[in-house]
Amino acid sequence: MEKLNPVKSRAYINILLQLLVWMLFAFILLFYQPMSWNIQLPLEFWIKQTGVLTMLVAVFYVNSKIFVPQLLMKNNNLGFILVILAILIAVGPLFSMLDDALQLPALMDKAFNASGFVRPFRRKDRLDIFLMMMTLMILGISTSVTLIQKWQADKQQREALEKERIGSELSFLKAQINPHFFFNTLNNIYALTHVDVENSRKALHKLSRMMRYLLYDTQAGITPLSKEVSFIVDYLELMKLRLNDTTKVSFEGPLLRKDINIAPMLFLPYIENAFKHGVSAVEPSEIRIELSQEENVLELKVTNSIFNEGAEIVDSYGGIGLSNTKRRLDLLYPGKHTFSALKTEDSNEFVVHLKIIIDDPELYSR
Repeated sequence: MEKLNPVKSRAYINILLQLLVWMLFAFILLFYQPMSWNIQLPLEFWIKQTGVLTMLVAVFYVNSKIFVPQLLMKNNNLGFILVILAILIAVGPLFSMLDDALQLPALMDKAFNASGFVRPFRRKDRLDIFLMMMTLMILGISTSVTLIQKWQADKQQREALEKERIGSELSFLKAQINPHFFFNTLNNIYALTHVDVENSRKALHKLSRMMRYLLYDTQAGITPLSKEVSFIVDYLELMKLRLNDTTKVSFEGPLLRKDINIAPMLFLPYIENAFKHGVSAVEPSEIRIELSQEENVLELKVTNSIFNEGAEIVDSYGGIGLSNTKRRLDLLYPGKHTFSALKTEDSNEFVVHLKIIIDDPELYSR
């Protein structure tokens, strides 16, 4: 069975809602009171009331579709006011002509007399004033509804454009991060092939597994934290293959009580930066990576030794991978993350500290 298009479904609901509103309006203002008079009203009276309803409906939609968009929304306020005044002035003579054509005043007197009631004295312009007030009310409602709909449509369009812009920018930033990572990793494997063929094969296998993760598990823009942790572990094992005994690498992962979805490749640039600046070929060095989860709060702490003072801070904010990751944080978790990168005063170490709050329940894996 073919499913109904959501857009068409909303259109049908909107049309039905408008019909129900007009039916309620007609019953309360045009038909309910005359039916309570307990007299046999002539057919011409109901023709007149139907004509009033038709006129009000026409005024509502002509104002909504033509006058408000073409005049009021284009800042032609004077023209809009003149049109409204013209409509209000035309209402009285128009329905006086209809009364005369239907001979309604005489028929109404006859109906009241036949029922034994005396028709209340009515000034000739009383019905005209009533219709003018009702017409003015309809024009006011029509104008308000149209302006609100326009405001909502503009807001939705702005949100859609902003979402599209952010999506495009995130795709661009992610495309920059991945080649940056593979460029560094392939250089490492190339260097390893000269000294250890067997380990270089293992490295290629790990890299192919990591590429498979990036190609198939991150296309939705989010990935389970457990898979991202596995990716980091593979990366660290890959990097350890080219390190000497003077470098100590430790990783403390989170206790995954519940898996949550995060943006992929979010933590890797900080870890990459630690290997770039925290490893020495001759001096002892250490890299410590701590990733923890407390309910919906993720916290990453990367600590590395310093051998080239000044380079770490510059790269932390200016390198391709790191600057783009910071931009992704601003786009994906605005106001829900904190970031710091600084050198400790009591030791010759550089520390990156990142905390992210994941407060969207839909991000939790099932």
